[in-house]
Amino acid sequence: MMRARMRTAPWRPLLVLTCAAVLAAGLAGGVGGALAADESPSPAGDKVVLRLGWTNEPDSLNPFVGYEGSSYEVWSLNYDFLCGFGLDGSPDPDRGLAESWEISDDGLLWTFQIREGMTWQDGEPVTAADVAFTYNLIIDKDLTALTSYTTNVKEARALDDTTLEIECTAPKANMEKLWIYVVPEHVWSKIDDPEKHKMTYPFIGSGPFQCTGWKKGSHVTMVKNPAYWGPAPAVDEIYFEYYTNADTMAQDLKSGLIDGANDVPAAQFAGFESAEGFDAITYNLFMWEYLGFNCYRSKHSQGHPVLREVDFRNALNWAVDKQKCVDVAWEGRAVPGTTMIPPDQFPDDWDAHWEPPADVAYGFDLDEARRLLDEGGYADADGDGIREYKGEPIKLRLWARSESLSSQNMGKFITGWFEDLGLDIEFQVMDDGAISEKLYTYDADCNYAPDYDMYIWDYWGASDPGDTLMWFTTGQIEWWNDPCWSNEEFDSLAEEQYGEMDPGERLDMIHRMQELMYAETPEIILDYPPSLQVVDTARWDGWTPFMDGGVWYVGYNIETYLNLEPKGAVEEETGSSTWIVVVVAVVAATALAAWLALRRGRRGRAEEA
Repeated sequence: MMRARMRTAPWRPLLVLTCAAVLAAGLAGGVGGALAADESPSPAGDKVVLRLGWTNEPDSLNPFVGYEGSSYEVWSLNYDFLCGFGLDGSPDPDRGLAESWEISDDGLLWTFQIREGMTWQDGEPVTAADVAFTYNLIIDKDLTALTSYTTNVKEARALDDTTLEIECTAPKANMEKLWIYVVPEHVWSKIDDPEKHKMTYPFIGSGPFQCTGWKKGSHVTMVKNPAYWGPAPAVDEIYFEYYTNADTMAQDLKSGLIDGANDVPAAQFAGFESAEGFDAITYNLFMWEYLGFNCYRSKHSQGHPVLREVDFRNALNWAVDKQKCVDVAWEGRAVPGTTMIPPDQFPDDWDAHWEPPADVAYGFDLDEARRLLDEGGYADADGDGIREYKGEPIKLRLWARSESLSSQNMGKFITGWFEDLGLDIEFQVMDDGAISEKLYTYDADCNYAPDYDMYIWDYWGASDPGDTLMWFTTGQIEWWNDPCWSNEEFDSLAEEQYGEMDPGERLDMIHRMQELMYAETPEIILDYPPSLQVVDTARWDGWTPFMDGGVWYVGYNIETYLNLEPKGAVEEETGSSTWIVVVVAVVAATALAAWLALRRGRRGRAEEA
């Protein structure tokens, strides 16, 4: 449409341009600050802000109930362990509340020296009594998320402010690697039910950063703890931004809106590998991706009862082409899986991974799967193309995660393979929260009643393989034991391996536990997935890898947050006045040119719009 544009008074452009020049000259540092904001990690004036993107939102920031990796990242910055972790994954007396420790000859009494002068983020002193309180709280309240770590612990006692004793009922091989965040007694002693406590902000810890807020569906904010007992970080604030779309996250990283991203899509990750100013990191840290089955042998279970049958689950293990899953879902970056303890993450002389021998290993063979199903009595008796269990068609629900493209891709393949076997599969993509609600469902009488059949997820194990395996004991049903699997020999070995101080004997037990799980298929271990992480190296120095892998979002590693520094801070500061002079000169010249043009008699007139 054609219309006449309003005529502009001939002096107004000159006034606008002249004002811009005056404004530029008057804001000494304003233009320099704005330019620096585009190039520096310090967009909030003098405050150094680190912005990191993730696609996995915290489920809870209560350290006694949460389970998502993002929750652990926040806790590891806000709290301390009794014994911290070094960059090689081993216990490090420089990174925890204990600066030294010793064990009695019989292995039943541990004595820890707690470093002096530490304070909680509210100014109260950190003492051995806080550590004793935390450990005893887990034991006395039976806080299921952490009771696997306190196995064999009888009691913790503070002898004085800096001396802690932990008495055991049996030797404890994993004492130095307990994933227990120490909380302040003066805060948590006032809370009746820690598992139901709703966190308030800021919450009190002793770590280098303090969580000051969480806006669900958006972000978590953490600020530097000025009283931290360790090295002072250069970062003043951390902003963890939640993305529902990983591609958007990758684009924001490219444009400089965030400084690092975890779980970057494989297709986008490839571009970062060759891009200047970024470090693209592929790593696996004790992780496996799996197809889980509802094995719960209870009348309250709402899963399909056929999945309680070992021979049925084992038959399905022959119907998954793990190599194809890896090639398509991960573009070949992952490794096909066998057991839940990944290979090549432990010393060569103590490799905790058990690899099934050729004569018991599952492969991809649909004919073998069909044979085993026929042999097990799961036939298609009425000829409608669907196998039956106790006279009823076998219809199973399979869920993939909306947060994981790999699980969606694999879910489509698995659906096809299982349907080829004669099973009726209802495939659906759901978000983490929706799946979790089904995994932890209770009926009207408060009976645990898990309402699922099959789902695809990934799991992040512990640095001690015995802890990882302990999660799948009968006592961990309703918590870490998602498949609700139970095996008496496995339970017994899980207890025994904690008390075995001979590394070789303990390794044999850990291998046997994996063998038992492999033989009964409570999960099909699909692969050992890569975490695809990209960080900005053009604007930041100090990204520090943990176990030669990820530089953040690994839970164990806070070194990156302590070491990171913005690049070029000094150059930006000293160069800001030069930028101001240049900008003022350009604006002034533009204003002069406009004034001369007006003098030549240009007039406003009707134009096309």
